[in-house]
Amino acid sequence: MQNVLYMSQASKDAFEKVNHLLAGLEQGPEQTTRNKKVFETRLERYWVDFYESFSRLYGQHPQFENQIESLARLLAEHYALRPADLKELDYEREITPDWFQRESQVGGIYYVDLFAGNLQGVREHLDYARELGLTYLHLMPLLKPRPGQNDGGYAVEDYCEVNPQLGTMQDLAALASDMRAKGMSLCIDLVVNHTAKEHEWARRAMAGEPRYLDYYLTFDDHTLPDEYEKTLPEVFPEFKQGNFTFYPQMAGTGKWVWTTFNEYQWDLNYTNPAVFREMLNYMLFLANRGVDVLRLDAVPFMWKRLGTHSQNQPEVHDLLQAFRALVRVVAPAVIFKAEAIVPPQELIAYLGTDRHAGKECDIAYNNSLMVTGWSALASQKVNIMTQTLKEMPPPPSNTTWITYVRCHDDIGWAITDENAGAVGENAYLHRQFLNQFYSGQFLGSYSRGEIFQFNPQTGDGRMNGMAASLAGLEKALETGDEAAAELALARVMLLYSIAFSYGGIPLIYMGDEIGLLNDYGYLKNPDKAADSRWMHRPPMDWAKAARRHDPTSWEGRFWAGMRELVEARRRLRPLHGTGLVEAQWTDNEHVFAYARQHPSGHFLALCNFSPLPQSVNAAIIRGQGWSGELHDVRRADHPALYIWDNRVMLEPYRAIWLVREL
Repeated sequence: MQNVLYMSQASKDAFEKVNHLLAGLEQGPEQTTRNKKVFETRLERYWVDFYESFSRLYGQHPQFENQIESLARLLAEHYALRPADLKELDYEREITPDWFQRESQVGGIYYVDLFAGNLQGVREHLDYARELGLTYLHLMPLLKPRPGQNDGGYAVEDYCEVNPQLGTMQDLAALASDMRAKGMSLCIDLVVNHTAKEHEWARRAMAGEPRYLDYYLTFDDHTLPDEYEKTLPEVFPEFKQGNFTFYPQMAGTGKWVWTTFNEYQWDLNYTNPAVFREMLNYMLFLANRGVDVLRLDAVPFMWKRLGTHSQNQPEVHDLLQAFRALVRVVAPAVIFKAEAIVPPQELIAYLGTDRHAGKECDIAYNNSLMVTGWSALASQKVNIMTQTLKEMPPPPSNTTWITYVRCHDDIGWAITDENAGAVGENAYLHRQFLNQFYSGQFLGSYSRGEIFQFNPQTGDGRMNGMAASLAGLEKALETGDEAAAELALARVMLLYSIAFSYGGIPLIYMGDEIGLLNDYGYLKNPDKAADSRWMHRPPMDWAKAARRHDPTSWEGRFWAGMRELVEARRRLRPLHGTGLVEAQWTDNEHVFAYARQHPSGHFLALCNFSPLPQSVNAAIIRGQGWSGELHDVRRADHPALYIWDNRVMLEPYRAIWLVREL
């Protein structure tokens, strides 16, 4: 028991007590000597990570010791129930811990109903995903939501049931099994900050049961909510003012409930250790159904503190470390994805820094890469992009980014005053420009987006729209402008080329592989009409998908571009997630450059964000050790670079990839 040496005395005492407790539990017939030994070894390995964080959170709580024992029993129960094939997957991933960092990893994001009707339909369309080259599927919220408006599925009524319109939990397990057989991983959403007000806990709290009232943040009057509101932002100012909702019938006398997002989404009270245990139970339940990646939704909001914006509090990181440690005892094949759309210096903490280094989430969204890519596309200047990405700390070596061009959510223009100011720009004015440009209001704009959640008090807003529509394809097809459509395709592929090579798991958003446009049909649905995010959640158009092999169609050209990126990425070992990436300044404000260093070789990309040909000094290449004839390895024919007068020439909206093997 080597790890016991690293425990504090309190941790040792608790560990020995838990070990004694577990030794006395009756073992089921499937609990072989090997399994028991594996469980004990993992518990010892991760005990310190769990206990030190858990005791910081709850050490003074009167139920602390009882909760420790309850959690130990919970782990043993779920481990005994874990299917044999998933235990084998655990062993495999324990000896290949970089499985999710590999250059072969490419992800896709889909809504089950919009993609294929239901979970059985997804099973029937897995070959489409494999043909595209996907190894990872993020299926958007599919746990049972509240009826009616449900924030796109993020107001969950039951975490142990699938939305009945999509199938059953058995269907989900069968899909996960099919995906494993095809070498694919399954990611689903787990909303950790709040539940729907129809959840059993909320209904029992509404009825006044003291145990469940303590599962949520409730107040008898508005005194404390008023104090909190002084420093709290509004997430959806167009939908709801304030962060609290009064329910006059609650517990007989009426109470205020913390509702960050919508009145039907009740924030959980993580100062109560029982809430921690309940959420861990859901995590392990889903892990035993074959889920590989748990996307922890709204994770920055889990802990509240008066006088702050109640996001990114230190306790959130203790919660994540404790959750991750215990999940790894039962299901080390499962990884965490942080849905933390926060500034770069705060984002890196969700992958684990300082005493949490490498002990929190395994992957997180590189929101800055996505935002600054669209910023550079609109302005045709890469100064803010380069500055922002140069300031980003590298992720811990056992983690990696999720890199993406679009997702189901709006684009929030997370461009800080500091990064904009460092290159002589005004962040506020630049954000205003981006909203005007991508909503088509700016003179000369090619875009067809829509401003979302405009806040008249701050003047800020966010942006909705499919990638192809934001990049100009929708407008070009409307006007029959073939040249403009070509440029739109090039813009989308430019952004995806960066997502595929900057570092991390690239995600292809549903429909981008065939250039789907905005869908305005949501306006006819009263449950969706007020939320313009549905314009970039189109149903899969299988008639258009059938044209993906036709090189003369737009669908075929988008498909071919994505497939080229997938195959190029697979060939390049330096794109493994453990490589270190650095954005680099060039002598041309239109050209973005970044280099990756990996033990297997060095990688350099040059990206032209202008609709005109551009060039950069060849010294950026020669100075890093490249010599002889240079070739763009992104393309299968490996064309030689065009260098004239010691300058590398780049076509409009073109990205070139260079590799130097070691």
